[in-house]
Amino acid sequence: MHEELENFERNHVRDLVEPPPNRHPIGTKWVFKNKQGEDGMVMRNKARLPRVSSKEGIDYEETFAPVARLEAIRILLAFAASKGFKLQQMDVKSAFPNGFIEEEVYVRQPPGIESADFRTGKALYGPKQAPRAWYARLKSFLLKSGFVMGSVDKTLFLLSRGGDTTIVRIYVDDIIFGGSSHALVSSFAEQMSREFEMSLMGELRLLLRAADQARPRRNLCPSSKVHKGHTQEV
Repeated sequence: MHEELENFERNHVRDLVEPPPNRHPIGTKWVFKNKQGEDGMVMRNKARLPRVSSKEGIDYEETFAPVARLEAIRILLAFAASKGFKLQQMDVKSAFPNGFIEEEVYVRQPPGIESADFRTGKALYGPKQAPRAWYARLKSFLLKSGFVMGSVDKTLFLLSRGGDTTIVRIYVDDIIFGGSSHALVSSFAEQMSREFEMSLMGELRLLLRAADQARPRRNLCPSSKVHKGHTQEV
């Protein structure tokens, strides 16, 4: 909880103000989650303070944000394997509060905090426009850093320097990246860590497990029967 509130201060998420009489603050509540590693052990305890209610046209307008499909991640894995790239993964700590929102939103303090309600220009967890705001912030940073966004897949970004290529794919607050040059890949990780608070997860493993769990299962039986010249699977 303290880490989440410190993230608010570091990212200048809130201004403590009394809302105007015609505006009703949006409620909040604490949500707790354990982040697991590859072996299923708890790596980190996370506390989030999401908004629990909002009204279209007042608290938000647009909500869409592209998210990489698991099929697209598998295609990236196949491409990286063919080129000999090592893919790595990083996690953005408190990703959504890094995004800017256009609407003026007033938020009620969570239980246990005795201070004024606050106004925010940043995207908290919970509001419908939060993923869009975070994606817009990250996309802007990548484009300014020289990356080119995919013409069809808006979660894929490429950087070419002197014959070397760096690939970045966005999966909400998880970033998959790799390339042909270790120096360029390391430089990208350092740039991201300077711009956002990051957790470097090492080689891509956690999303691979998620992709494997999401893959549809088929019940196949190895036995077969032969009927009049053709084989029928059982």
